[in-house]
Amino acid sequence: MMPQHGPAGDGEETDPTQYYENRLKMLDSLRSAGVDPYPHKFEVAISIADYVAKYSSLGAGEHLLTVTESLAGRVMSKRVSSSKLFFYDLYGDGVKVQVMAGASCSEVAETEFYKCHSVVKRGDIVGIIGYPGRSSRGELSIFARNLILLSPCLHMLPNQRTGRCTAVAGKETRYRQRYLDLMVNHQVRHIFRTRSRVISFIRRFLDERNFLEVETPMMNLIPGGASAKPFVTHHNELNMDLYMRIAPELHLKQLVVGGLDRVYEIGKQFRNEGFDLTHSPEFTGCEFYMAYADYNDLMELTETILSGMVRELTGGTRIKYHANGADNPPIEIDFTPPYRRIDMMQELKSIAGLDIPSDLSSDEANKYLAATCEKYGIKCSPPQTTARLLDKITGHFLEATCVNPTFIINHPEIMSPLAKWHRTQPGLTERFELFINKHEVCNAYTELNDPLVQRHRFEEQLRSRQSGDDEAMALDEAFCTALEYGLPPTGGWGMGIDRIAMLLTDSQNIKEVLLFPTMKPQLPG
Repeated sequence: MMPQHGPAGDGEETDPTQYYENRLKMLDSLRSAGVDPYPHKFEVAISIADYVAKYSSLGAGEHLLTVTESLAGRVMSKRVSSSKLFFYDLYGDGVKVQVMAGASCSEVAETEFYKCHSVVKRGDIVGIIGYPGRSSRGELSIFARNLILLSPCLHMLPNQRTGRCTAVAGKETRYRQRYLDLMVNHQVRHIFRTRSRVISFIRRFLDERNFLEVETPMMNLIPGGASAKPFVTHHNELNMDLYMRIAPELHLKQLVVGGLDRVYEIGKQFRNEGFDLTHSPEFTGCEFYMAYADYNDLMELTETILSGMVRELTGGTRIKYHANGADNPPIEIDFTPPYRRIDMMQELKSIAGLDIPSDLSSDEANKYLAATCEKYGIKCSPPQTTARLLDKITGHFLEATCVNPTFIINHPEIMSPLAKWHRTQPGLTERFELFINKHEVCNAYTELNDPLVQRHRFEEQLRSRQSGDDEAMALDEAFCTALEYGLPPTGGWGMGIDRIAMLLTDSQNIKEVLLFPTMKPQLPG
């Protein structure tokens, strides 16, 4: 007999507010009868995933009556047949098993059996004790001898089958109530498993090459290590403002000064800026610093990391990515090394035909770049410093061509206050940014280790800050002092974990790869 959905068996025909009130009354009723709806413990003998693997070889209609298993999970579907059999789809860790329950094989009296099953609704967490088998139609099941309510769900879940409670299934609510998203959209957990595998791969890759994982402060006296606007917090005991870190770079390089030749950190960074499809104010990055390496070594290492990661996670080095939205055909991104390299200033001249004045610190260069932005409709919000103008122009002419992994190399010193000057091209630095699908994924350089030059660069940044650029770096005396003790020739590298996770999960919005993304407050009502 085919099971049918019982009338309001899942609460689908009930107003959500009334449903909640009814569930509260159910709790009172259970407690009045001496039943604890939230028991402290249920002995789980096997996970649903292991149960499915263990009994997958059973044939249709085969039952193992002498075997007892106990498992637990969340009820995502409840059906009742005309012969008074109850059918549940029980999920645990994204895996489903069917539960079949009939009074004839229950350990409790018939009256208690129907009372127990009448209480169970979609979303409830239950424990099942029963024997393995397959239904006559061949579906692997556990035939329940006993069902115990472990934690009732008091609210109606979004129902993809009927479309009711669709607000909960919308993107805004998916991000605000990620637990609901994980409950009803089982493919979502694949995104976060992939993200976790990305981090595990990076950690293993660096550990195998004798890097030491470290932790550096989240709160700092000075917001250093990157050009960004910081978040400010306050330390009550010390009665002083502190800045949430925008990058761990300066602390990590101090560790290299101290003799930890290879260090890395994976963790949160905070930048008090806008958010869009690829930017979040709170994001996860990995930075490593490698003594006696330069940016050439790091380009090769980047190719090895990314091609190896993509191969391990996907089985090959090419992925499909819906860069233009899920409704349009995907593009192919090829992670096979070697990656294309673009010399920034040379390509701006050859591709865009720009004749940028060689002295980038001059007013002439600034005016030329500002006029270029105006000519091509490139937006650059004030202050229009030379570094900011160059960054916007590069984004317009060069970054837009970087679909497959591409290194943009040899940035001007004025854009790279922490990078070492180029050994053969005056005015430039040994720096690269890796772009994939037109977005920056990695940033790295041969580290500037001359303390006098570093101090001069910081002073230039200070002048930019005084002219209104609140993203310019502050002068960090402690870091400059550390450099005076000697930083060996070092290569430093940073990668955004979130953007790599987006590519490898075909996600077009960074919020899809953040379990709890930053959201605007909901308005009441």
